Amino acid sequence: MTEISEQTPVPVRYPFSAVVGQDRLKLALILSAISPGIGGVLIRGEKGTAKSTIVRGLGPLIGGDDRSGRVVELPIGATEDRVIGSLDLTSVLRDGRAEFTPGLLARAHRGVLYIDEVNLLADHLVDVLLDAAASGRVTIERDGVSHTQAADFVLVGTMNPEEGELRPQLLDRFGLAVDVVAGKDLDERVEVVRRRMAFDADPAGFAAEHLATEHELAQRIDEARRAVGGVEVPTRDLRRIAGICAHLDVDGLRGDIVVARTAAAHAAWRGATKVAEEDVRAAVELALPHRRRRNPFDESGLSTDQLDDAMSAGQDAAGPESPEPPDDDPTSPGGGPDGGAPAPGDPSETSEAQSDSETQSQPAPGPAFGAAPRPTGRRVRALRVSGVGDGDPGRRSKARSRRGHTIHAVDFEDGRPVHLFATVLAAAGRADDTAAGRAERAALRIAASDLRSAERIGQEANLVVFVVDLSGSMTARRRLTAVAELCVEMLRDSYTRRDRVAVVVARGGSATLAVPPTKSVDIAVRRLAEIRTGGRTPLAEGLTLAGDVVERCRRTEPNRRPLLVVLTDGRATSGRDAPARARLAASVIRRRGIESVVVDCEQGMVRLGLAADLAGHLGAELLTMDELSATALTRGAA
Repeated sequence: MTEISEQTPVPVRYPFSAVVGQDRLKLALILSAISPGIGGVLIRGEKGTAKSTIVRGLGPLIGGDDRSGRVVELPIGATEDRVIGSLDLTSVLRDGRAEFTPGLLARAHRGVLYIDEVNLLADHLVDVLLDAAASGRVTIERDGVSHTQAADFVLVGTMNPEEGELRPQLLDRFGLAVDVVAGKDLDERVEVVRRRMAFDADPAGFAAEHLATEHELAQRIDEARRAVGGVEVPTRDLRRIAGICAHLDVDGLRGDIVVARTAAAHAAWRGATKVAEEDVRAAVELALPHRRRRNPFDESGLSTDQLDDAMSAGQDAAGPESPEPPDDDPTSPGGGPDGGAPAPGDPSETSEAQSDSETQSQPAPGPAFGAAPRPTGRRVRALRVSGVGDGDPGRRSKARSRRGHTIHAVDFEDGRPVHLFATVLAAAGRADDTAAGRAERAALRIAASDLRSAERIGQEANLVVFVVDLSGSMTARRRLTAVAELCVEMLRDSYTRRDRVAVVVARGGSATLAVPPTKSVDIAVRRLAEIRTGGRTPLAEGLTLAGDVVERCRRTEPNRRPLLVVLTDGRATSGRDAPARARLAASVIRRRGIESVVVDCEQGMVRLGLAADLAGHLGAELLTMDELSATALTRGAA
């Protein structure tokens, strides 16, 4: 195997400087390379936008004096031991020595640690990675051994938002964030294709053509890295940064620190020794848009007008108390929202007003379900699937896990962690059964038959299918508002628990799959807000469609257990024998082993109790809307 690996040629990487466009992304990566304390870069965008190509091309430019240029890729299925390192079990058992095997973080030292689809990585691994990226080292304390290793790398994560978002507290830990899209300019797209075809035809020759540019770029990065520590950040600009962060309602102080570090790196990249307004502006564009989200469904990003407003606010904060002469103050940017602009205030008010007007202008048989109402801040009750599953890591239901809580030892299985204590006990018990048991216990040896695996229980994500009754009986103004708010809160709960969600809407003469199974709950809320309400209640059709969605997902993700959540008042009115067909559809779902919850949306003094009858046929738990939201803090909404 060694001979084969030595003879395998090292693949030629596409040159960083040869990438067409994506200037903001390239700048963000360069600034993070100049000042690793910024905290790395999160790249969000659709596939095919050169995200991976740019990241891999950065490695050779930042290898330091030795130009090692390592780009270490971390697979999303990696275990914690593989990431941070672990004890060498073979050395412990064979030689009695505790030797440490470095993980991927050590390999990425002085290089790039690249995580594709970082939003699918287990949360606790993301925490470890970001802590290491901020401190430049990783410390392992386990099994009586303490070990610290250098881990000074540029952390880069890429993700497609349609596959699910990072939780806001983890999103904030990335220093910079860039949204990338394919260019719309025809000449630029043609040049991308031309260069790619030239590289594929002759990788070495193409790389040689850009060798001088790559060398010059690497030298410039090296010079900026050496100079960044001496860049002055005047008090005036620190006040400017604080004023901008306060104006944009950025939580905490991490945003202020990252903007200051990024501005210093940008100044060093320009060859300046002192931060100026243009450095602060560039830093704000990269470091603050993803920190403005107040909840998972807020829009990220920063428009030009919002940036101008923030810079003006920063100028006001810096100006009055600055002891420096006015000549040193750069000209404040023009083109702000003066005259003819919307009334001053939160920019989101304007976007909300436009959204409301667009919704009202759309013709429809009934009112809109809601223009993506903002979450109320309430927590909904934690709904879980019973039993223990084997699904992807998440935060909803119990599951067997490699990283969860160890509950007991089981027979050894490949792929499961070794239960050391149970293994030693098994070896000791075997020694007792031998004639020379006492002598053998004095020099205990582990045999293959003694190995035991650890059974660990963690939490998994589930497929949550919502069936939402939006018929005429549900569209009374107060009830529609309450159901809309509850749907958003339940979708938000699914977002934090890392579920895959689908939404089936029952209204009129048929049921529709409004949101196919997705991990992007943001998309689910937007699409749900566009649904029109009114008409009869095709409850049987809604349940049947939901059951079909579950069965299709079982074929593609057999380990992801489903949970059906039905929001209805229980009235089935569409088609012949509608109530009987709804009961039959419910019974079919129960026989398929799909766990369900019925949320009774019936209100008023006179109640028919039809939702309770439906829950009985589904074998489901019945909750009222009040119970679902009011019991969250007292019944274990973890």
